[in-house]
Amino acid sequence: MISRQTLQAAIDTELRTDAFKDYTVNGLQVEGRESIGRVLTGVTACQALLDEAVAWGADAVLVHHGYFWKNEPVSVTGMKRRRFATLLSNDLNLLAYHLPLDAHLTLGNNACLGRRLGFEVERCLDGELGQGLLWMGKPDTELDSRALAARIEQALGRTPLLIEGHSGTIRNVAWCTGGAQDMLPLAAEAGADVFISGEVSERTTHMAREMGITYLAAGHHATERDGIQALGEWLKSRFDVEHRFVDIDNPA
Repeated sequence: MISRQTLQAAIDTELRTDAFKDYTVNGLQVEGRESIGRVLTGVTACQALLDEAVAWGADAVLVHHGYFWKNEPVSVTGMKRRRFATLLSNDLNLLAYHLPLDAHLTLGNNACLGRRLGFEVERCLDGELGQGLLWMGKPDTELDSRALAARIEQALGRTPLLIEGHSGTIRNVAWCTGGAQDMLPLAAEAGADVFISGEVSERTTHMAREMGITYLAAGHHATERDGIQALGEWLKSRFDVEHRFVDIDNPA
């Protein structure tokens, strides 16, 4: 068992949360019991994940997507009330880490996705590695767009949406997990042949084709499953806590 303060301080320090200007609150979002021995992780703090935490007897829920997003309604009613009621009535802590978890050099979503897909990381296009969100590197073997799409399908367990703007061998790959489709122009300007993210917008198709860069929408949820698991395992290796990851299926 460790204290809530010790757990939060360790994560805050490792992820360097103070270095990020985010759309939400990073860290402790809902306070629960003081001592923590079981940490349940998941991508999003949805009701199904909270129910799993209660059933398992978790002391803390640790997620990538928590609450208190910029411009969301502030009233605690309906769905939000039910979620808060579950947390408060069961004395559960909720901790959430958004951009700091995307960017972390080894535990982050981008780092994990790059390793899973076999990319050699070279640099970050919007900041220093470990702080920026748009990563760039090279594949570990010769691939074209369709071969890379097949690799993503095998690695993530879902078929990505492929918009072919580049033909031939892929030499440079850029990626940013989640909903980063509008980083496509920056990736193209940097010389990427392919850009991978989670979501896609109507405009993305035309941008990719006209800029000559292939775009692969691999799923917001699917591209962000690994970081929170890595963070949970890091906690388990460092402190006397149990860790369990629960994947609540999400096709988006």
